[in-house]
Amino acid sequence: MKIICHRANLDGPSSNENKCEYIDKCIEYLFDVEIDLWRLDNSLYLGHDEPQYKVDFEFLASRNNSLWVHCKNLNALNFLSLADISFNYFWHQNDDYTLTSKGFIWAYPGKNLSKQSICVMPEWDNSNFEQPIEFKNMFGICTDYPHRVSQLFKKYEKTTLHQL
Repeated sequence: MKIICHRANLDGPSSNENKCEYIDKCIEYLFDVEIDLWRLDNSLYLGHDEPQYKVDFEFLASRNNSLWVHCKNLNALNFLSLADISFNYFWHQNDDYTLTSKGFIWAYPGKNLSKQSICVMPEWDNSNFEQPIEFKNMFGICTDYPHRVSQLFKKYEKTTLHQL
């Protein structure tokens, strides 16, 4: 099960979204990270609603295997599509499903899932995680609460092992 920190959040939404030091903190916890990338005037920036934090290509390249890059404009999408490094990137607006560059299905919250799907923001429909998450029908989860999801997954694994 791949657990992906939404915008580098670990325990809920915060003002530290998309900041380099928090991206690194998520990776230290062995989580992947969904980041928002912009490209303007040949420079790269992180930020959700607007380009906020300038970042160099080397920062992204050295963390490539842990990043899920949400391209926020056409220039970022085009830049990554031409990069020598194989990033896992995608663009979406309000689509039910988006295919990432590495063949994963990025599923809008509340949509049906498959074994290649990333369940995005399950907390939108299940704010307190009171309803069990069906971990078996997905490749991973992108959430603002990766620590909580990790705990739930460990409980799920124990329960599943006991049922065998």
